[in-house]
Amino acid sequence: MTLPDTMKAMVLTGHGGLDKYEWHEDWPVPRPGPMDVLIKVGACGLNNTDVNTRSGWYSKSVEAATTGGAFDEVGEDDPSWGGRPLTFPRIQGADAVGEVVAVGDGADPALVGKRVMVGGWVRDWDDPENKDKAGYFGSECDGGFAEFTKADVRGVAVIDSNFSDAELATFSCSYVTAEGMLSRANVGESDTVLIPGASGGVGGALIQLAKRRGARVIAMASEAKHAEVAELSPDLILPRSPENLRAALGDEKVTVVADVVGGAAWPKLIGVLERGGRYTCSGAIAGPMVELDLRTFYLRDLTFTGSTVTPHRNFTDVVSYIEKGEIKPALAATYPLPDLKEAQAAFIAKKHTGNIVVMP
Repeated sequence: MTLPDTMKAMVLTGHGGLDKYEWHEDWPVPRPGPMDVLIKVGACGLNNTDVNTRSGWYSKSVEAATTGGAFDEVGEDDPSWGGRPLTFPRIQGADAVGEVVAVGDGADPALVGKRVMVGGWVRDWDDPENKDKAGYFGSECDGGFAEFTKADVRGVAVIDSNFSDAELATFSCSYVTAEGMLSRANVGESDTVLIPGASGGVGGALIQLAKRRGARVIAMASEAKHAEVAELSPDLILPRSPENLRAALGDEKVTVVADVVGGAAWPKLIGVLERGGRYTCSGAIAGPMVELDLRTFYLRDLTFTGSTVTPHRNFTDVVSYIEKGEIKPALAATYPLPDLKEAQAAFIAKKHTGNIVVMP
């Protein structure tokens, strides 16, 4: 196709509230570098990373829960997931899905016309598993909240699936995050996994991927969302914050807590882990500051693992699970890209189950 010179894009101009987004209809179309593919975006999913980066929540000076609003105390030296300043303007959006329309000199021309998913991690492909050299799509480089985006060919995957672009845009960030957490915690058939925030994108992914590994899964979600969470087939669903979690669990023996919530209820989660249990974390939407009784930690021989930069194989594995029909999307809603502010406001309100997607 003949590439246009300009495109429509939602552009983030700095850290702050939703007013930091600006809609442009004449933004320059990116041109692929030697190892890049240029993608005509069909859909792009929303994620907590978008909200946290925009608001500056990752800054160590912020101790409050994720709200989606501006924080007065944001430190401009560490406002990103990696603790480094960002360059603005920036086009966010990690979960881009679309059609390859052009390639750089080092990429296979046969990719033109193929539908692809973008893996979130931007890597040094001479040292791809080096976490210190990793960036994130839509954070350290422009992402998919636009009509076109470019990505390194080594970080995308051709996808053979009957799912729509919108459905496919629910997978990459949430499911790769979840697969990374479960891999770090070495979850297997003998485990019972407790999942707070099970109605969210990562929570739903954790349910499906833990079940795929043969584990028993206990989901926690607000009761209004139990019917939708049940469609993902957890073995047991509990309220979001039962007054007595131990009593609510009954005879269940929790060996793994897979958490993206944190907040005030965090000690209760740690308190129900069996001796030798594992806690794995990739988020803190209810608040990053928690209290830990170190006696619980060491006397019960617990293992804690943080999970952010995941091995590349987690992305390619998720793509293979999609193609084999082992996991399914949980698409909550779609919005036109110009309505990204409204879409993100809905995402922040957390009244949905699954993922929200915008479409150019």
